[in-house]
Amino acid sequence: MTLGIYIQVPFCQTKCTYCNFHTGIVSRARFGPYVSAVQREIREHPQRLAKAGVTLPESLHSVAVDTVYFGGGTPSLLEPVHLTAILNTIRDTFRNALSEVTLEADPETVDQAKANAWIAAGINRISLGVQSFSDTELKAAGRIHRRADIYRAVPILRAAGIRNISFDLIAGLAHQTQASWRNSVEELICLEPEHVSVYLLEVDEGSRLGSELLAGGTKYSAAAVPSDDQMAEFYEHARAELRIAGYEQYEISNFAKPGFASQHNRKYWRREPYIGFGAGAHSFSGHQRWANGHDPACYVQAIACESTTVQQLETISADQALDEELFLGLRQLEGIDLARLERAYQTSLEPRFAGLQAAGLVERIGSLVRLVPERLSISNEAFVELVR
Repeated sequence: MTLGIYIQVPFCQTKCTYCNFHTGIVSRARFGPYVSAVQREIREHPQRLAKAGVTLPESLHSVAVDTVYFGGGTPSLLEPVHLTAILNTIRDTFRNALSEVTLEADPETVDQAKANAWIAAGINRISLGVQSFSDTELKAAGRIHRRADIYRAVPILRAAGIRNISFDLIAGLAHQTQASWRNSVEELICLEPEHVSVYLLEVDEGSRLGSELLAGGTKYSAAAVPSDDQMAEFYEHARAELRIAGYEQYEISNFAKPGFASQHNRKYWRREPYIGFGAGAHSFSGHQRWANGHDPACYVQAIACESTTVQQLETISADQALDEELFLGLRQLEGIDLARLERAYQTSLEPRFAGLQAAGLVERIGSLVRLVPERLSISNEAFVELVR
């Protein structure tokens, strides 16, 4: 068993209209104190978690860390010295077996000096927030970068020695059309990232655009958002084109060239342990889930005052664990081994899948159950039925 580390960097240059994350725009002067607090939380995590009621399994005290993921927010806003300091603290605190260190970056934040420093710090994977190759869509979404920034950033990363780049695309942005989506997919493939994530626009009250859509308003170009059917069509088009281009789909939203599936994100889907540090970071030990409070200023103060940063703590019951195994397992294209789960949880799972199979949402291959590939765009229907 190995351990993943997640570092939350809740700072952005602007708030995208579709964003439902707890991020904020702050002065760069706050970066240093925040990074120092993260370093201290890492060093003191056994004592701090114990005080918060988290009981780390004995095995996690000596396990090696093999993945680190800097997420946000926009972690590439931090100075390279900040990222280096955090990584060095991880190396000093945990057994070091780092094989994948990911940094989320926005294209406009990439320059040659930063890229070289990222490599020197040990970062070997960049997740680039591309979202679209249409300037009209990017502007409506509140993104700072433009198409030209993507084409400028990629050669810089390659020249620095980054051999593992991931692109994000969002299906459903305002003003997106069939033609503009097809163009974004085509341009992405031409740039040859090793990994691709394709997300459908999330509509909920947590974002300005989502709230406007639910209210039937027109602000933030809400009236120009594609329909659900169009989003599903865009998603299926991307799946087909990426497959032809040599990408293997290994999870509902994720595609990779052979050998480049995200090691860190697979821990989430396989219910493997990971510990998050920073404001709003989530963690999972195997039997407990916990999360830090979202406010960065409160987080820094709590670290300084030696009070707890944990605001949510849940011990996972056997029933909850099984539901997670099924939900997360079905997200992976390889599917679920029912025989293994039935042995582990001493229960029959056949009744839970009978209706889904009859509806043509899942298929059986021996004891393996997986979503029907042609129905991935409506996978939420299967998940709702599965945990009903």
